[in-house]
Amino acid sequence: MEFIQTVLSFLVALLILVSIHEFGHFYVARRCGVKVLRFSIGFGRVLWSRRDNQGTEYALAALPLGGYVKMLDEREATVLPEERQFAFNNKNVWQRIAIVAAGPIANFILAILLFWVLLLQGQKDLIPVIDQVTPGSIAAQAGLEAGQEIIAVDGTPTPTWQALNRALLNRLGESGALSIVAAYPDSHFQYESEVQLVDWMRDSIDPNPVAGLGITLHLPIPPVVGEVALGGAAEKAGLKTGDIILQVNGIVVDNWPDWVEFIQESPETPLNVSLERDGRIVDLQVIPDAVEEDGHRIGRIGAGVQAYTLPENLIRTYEYNLVSAFVAGVNKTWETSGFVLLSIKKLILGEISTKNLSGPISIAKVAGSSAESGLKSFIGFVALLSVFLAVFNLLPIPVLDGGHLFYYFIEVIKGKPVSDRVQMLGYQVGLFLVISLSVLALYNDILRL
Repeated sequence: MEFIQTVLSFLVALLILVSIHEFGHFYVARRCGVKVLRFSIGFGRVLWSRRDNQGTEYALAALPLGGYVKMLDEREATVLPEERQFAFNNKNVWQRIAIVAAGPIANFILAILLFWVLLLQGQKDLIPVIDQVTPGSIAAQAGLEAGQEIIAVDGTPTPTWQALNRALLNRLGESGALSIVAAYPDSHFQYESEVQLVDWMRDSIDPNPVAGLGITLHLPIPPVVGEVALGGAAEKAGLKTGDIILQVNGIVVDNWPDWVEFIQESPETPLNVSLERDGRIVDLQVIPDAVEEDGHRIGRIGAGVQAYTLPENLIRTYEYNLVSAFVAGVNKTWETSGFVLLSIKKLILGEISTKNLSGPISIAKVAGSSAESGLKSFIGFVALLSVFLAVFNLLPIPVLDGGHLFYYFIEVIKGKPVSDRVQMLGYQVGLFLVISLSVLALYNDILRL
């Protein structure tokens, strides 16, 4: 059932993004007087199609991993003399630029609208208050202490966990000074410190920048057992829903993350657990199963945390009206675009590992997880993916929209089109690059499995 939900969620997200992208090309082509022969969602064998009164065929094809808009073009087929004015290649360069750019622009517009809808409902996120500082870590060198709130990183305000993660992700793989501003709650005094980074987390896979800083953030989740999986180590040991974990091997457990840490660090190792059940103290032994995750052997028992409510003093709430939500949606789309471009630059320069590239399997898993978390989570995922698709398509790589735009802007500067020979050579190189990236991303996906 989980597999089916993952596949369906991925296909729904892909259908939305591809349809919007191709509609951008289609709509502007029609406005520029270009005859559209086919608007297809998917590739390969046509499963369903119909034609409108302008001769455009709308089709759904068997392989739903993309789509295309086929326009009348003398470079691809013979065009009747009376229809040459409707051919794409006979439009002026600015019209061709508008048609090609319309696909990515449509994805940006979709992202802005989706973020706008989400932000109209208000936004809540955790305040980045430090719970623990690892001795000898970057955070310890910076003099950070438990109980402080991280106010800013490199001059960028970090009012929430999300903002802190984004600011730290911008420094992955870099060397140089990192500035951190912190303060104690209800205090006017701020403490600014600076530490030196050296190729920070350059080789990390799925990096956690907060952990890389050497801190854990305050997240008071009660150590209460929720769902217990059938046949798992938790059920075999006798754990039940509602059990409150008190101690493990004589060490007091204050919150759920501590309990998870004990389990993950103890694969196939007996743990003596003291818990409270219906007002009574119960002692039992749990032996976590050993599993492989990201190349590491960790423990797992098959038990989730019980639903909980976080204290209001740890949550920062933002309210928006129609206008401010739209502005915030534009800003979020802009910031996400900048982060994608920065990540691409870091990949090219080797500042972050290519093992972090994700392919369709990883995207599908995230789609399934977001759908399982609720409609808001899924909408947010689609908005982010729409930005990624738009930015990637605008890269100046032939075969992508950005590659076509690159040639057209050269045409604007030179006053004549780039030669067919140069364009064909560029398309071959671009196709090689795109296929190579796709194979590498799929290889990473398989390794993660």
